Amino acid sequence: MARSVLIVDDDPVQRRLVQAAISKFGYETVAVDGGEPALAELERSGGISVVLLDLMMPGVDGLEVLKRMREREIHVPVIVQTSRGSIDTAVTAMRAGAFDFVVKPASPDRLEVAVSNAMKVKACEGEAKLARRGAAGTITFRDMITGAQSMQRVIDLARRAASSNIPIMIEGESGVGKELVARAIQSESDRHGKPFVTVNCGAIPENLIESILFGHEKGAFTGATEKHLGKFVEANGGTLFLDEVGDLPPEAQVKLLRAVQQGEIDPVGGRATVKVDIRLISATHRDLLQHVKDQRFREDLFYRLNVFPIHVPPLRDRREDIPLLVKHFIGRTGPAEARARITGISEQALDMLTAYDWPGNIRQLENAIFRAMVLADGPVLTSDEFPQIKAQVEGITEAELPAKAPVVDLAEARTPQRVAKKVAVTNSETAAAASALSALDEEGNVRTLAEVEAEMIRFALEHYNGQMSEVARRLGIGRSTLYRKLKELGLDPEEGRVERLVC
Repeated sequence: MARSVLIVDDDPVQRRLVQAAISKFGYETVAVDGGEPALAELERSGGISVVLLDLMMPGVDGLEVLKRMREREIHVPVIVQTSRGSIDTAVTAMRAGAFDFVVKPASPDRLEVAVSNAMKVKACEGEAKLARRGAAGTITFRDMITGAQSMQRVIDLARRAASSNIPIMIEGESGVGKELVARAIQSESDRHGKPFVTVNCGAIPENLIESILFGHEKGAFTGATEKHLGKFVEANGGTLFLDEVGDLPPEAQVKLLRAVQQGEIDPVGGRATVKVDIRLISATHRDLLQHVKDQRFREDLFYRLNVFPIHVPPLRDRREDIPLLVKHFIGRTGPAEARARITGISEQALDMLTAYDWPGNIRQLENAIFRAMVLADGPVLTSDEFPQIKAQVEGITEAELPAKAPVVDLAEARTPQRVAKKVAVTNSETAAAASALSALDEEGNVRTLAEVEAEMIRFALEHYNGQMSEVARRLGIGRSTLYRKLKELGLDPEEGRVERLVC
């Protein structure tokens, strides 16, 4: 069922209308009337390329479908339909993982563009996975893309941890790069070159966790037709990385505690214990200490795993890394054709990406760059290639973002070596401009705050040559707030730019 669109809507009339439109675009369609049958279809069929999902449905609604798809690691682009065209609805859907959104009743042209874009991205995912798999080999701390002091502290701690075999707990939100840190620790330890085995504890069915971790004997349970060694034995001599360890059920926690304490495991159905020699690195996005207090995680196991904690900060707390990561992903993550074609990113788009909070962290940023490269028509990525981010940056809509922006060359994208050529402003000119910011009007009355604020913004734009990041920083406001105020004042951000940045 190649190039098939799954249509999910509880309204039979709307279902038929959308199904007829999409069929005319040349795609096969499957239509269901709710969230539960949609999830069942996605798990049953491997041929669904795009999901067109209504948000407002009884029972399992659209947002719950997005949540469960993410939990079950179903990676299919989702276009959400909503009858409420507010920015809040779009933001909620995008944060939940939606690829795009359309407002009911969507025109056939809008539907065709949305589905076509989703199909393009889906078609290129295989190449992207191969690129990621090739890059996931030996990783050292030198391979970590960062310039933030907070991440340098992470690297310093991880280097110290690499010199010993004590258990490590890497904490941080989903997508911050916890596995990357774990792989770098392995590479710089005395176990480098040995097996590095990863287990996502949150993605394993509860009834299979013990078998997958500790192995099983042939005939140990129904369906056990062959002997399985288990992840602990696979990692023997090397490193076992337990991702999302906080999701382990209580029974598995007991066995894990013994494995950590004694260095031995009990395969399911086995008659003897098996000795293992592993370096254990655990990771979690949860507050495990709170889980201990809530009696959802064993206290003794927590202290066994949390011997050497390392906290990886979220991307929003190290925004200086975003331009470096953007440059890295443009050169690595997109399809080969796109990597050869894309030469840079506009400064406006880079400012917008830096202003965004990235709830999905580095993984979300990489996916956003991949999508933009697939859909870009020209050699430069602009804000138009990031419609979801546009919709989510507070106070910025498509109309509010400036239409043009200078281009940042990939070779110098916000690196310390980048030099901006600016027109010098003499001290006398600065003094004259500053004196014009009077607190009184022509009649000697105090001017309104709005008048003074408007004049200060105009002055800052001219003084800093229209550099929006610097203007916002000096005024003590966010870039999104600055763009909004410029619109309210009817000002064009480009008017303050005497000369463009030359890279």
